[in-house]
Amino acid sequence: MLDILLTASVSFIITFLAIPVVMQAAEQKKLYDIPDERKVHTRLVASLGGIGIFGGFLLASLLSIQGYLNPEFQYFFAAAIVIFFLGLKDDIMILSATKKFIGQLIAASILIHLGGIRLDSMHGFLGFEQVPEGFGLALSYLTIIVVINSFNLIDGVDGLASSLGILTMLVFGSYFFVIDYQAYALLAFSLAGSLVAFIIFNHHPAKIFMGDSGSLMIGLVNAILVIKFINVANAPFVVVPVSSAVAIGFAVLIVPLLDTLRVFGIRIINGRSPFTPDRNHVHHLLLDRGLGHAAVTFTCVGINIAFILLAWFGRSLGPNYLILIMLILAFSGLGFLYFRRRGRVMVIAKRMDGASELKTSNRVLKLTKEAQKAAGKN
Repeated sequence: MLDILLTASVSFIITFLAIPVVMQAAEQKKLYDIPDERKVHTRLVASLGGIGIFGGFLLASLLSIQGYLNPEFQYFFAAAIVIFFLGLKDDIMILSATKKFIGQLIAASILIHLGGIRLDSMHGFLGFEQVPEGFGLALSYLTIIVVINSFNLIDGVDGLASSLGILTMLVFGSYFFVIDYQAYALLAFSLAGSLVAFIIFNHHPAKIFMGDSGSLMIGLVNAILVIKFINVANAPFVVVPVSSAVAIGFAVLIVPLLDTLRVFGIRIINGRSPFTPDRNHVHHLLLDRGLGHAAVTFTCVGINIAFILLAWFGRSLGPNYLILIMLILAFSGLGFLYFRRRGRVMVIAKRMDGASELKTSNRVLKLTKEAQKAAGKN
């Protein structure tokens, strides 16, 4: 327990001290996230907070995790470095979707082929256990890429991605601590410490954004932890075995994961690249209902916690029924948001039409009075 507290404290202190320096450097070099029609902020804000997050996370992890006892972690850190510099370059120079995807594939390859982070079994989901090697590799790549991008895409409101990251790190870290997977617990809590320090500067109104260098990093660590959780939670030798591990892992990441899958699906159906930006994310739907940044963050985190509790207490139902129930509830909620947003947009449109009609009527009345006045003079 002492190692966990020390690791989290070290990562917190390093990130807390690094963020003001990053903000100062970004101001001097004019490295800002420029607002556009998709983004919800209206002022220039530095977007290099991932530098502070990565610095605190990496140094704390390297100091606490014993590499000779956990040789796979050298590959985890190698993949993390690839993702960090990929995101950093995108924050500064803007990378194309193709280049970002290639970089993510490289990181995923390191994790799968060198770090041993892969899904070789469906663990009873859809009735399947062991799967062919080719299918397992494809499933592993898909899982890692989607989870990496999920936190990148959910990072659209002040404090949202960092709050969800703290939640997932605490859940995974606590479980790995209980089953005595010390290295994975330290990995989770080191990132949690960095995110707690970062959110001090990122709550609304944000002084700094984490950028892709931060959000992609959170996604990478979550991909490692969720695959490891699914693989070990059902193992008979684990101190605290957990049934329906696939469903519980899905519940821990449900808000960013389901939002990403939904948005990717809509874009592909509409004939666009899944990486094309738009304003169709769950935080945009909540903002369109009139919620502020803090309310959106608390709502999403609260919903995520509710789904985690549902999955935990309903794990005896099995992964299939449990995931089906969660999907029904999630899409019902999304359907309600769509309906409310459409109604709100129609009300705003009617108000705008009414204002235009009133303005036109006033203009006509003014012109009539002027005409009558001119006629009287004549």
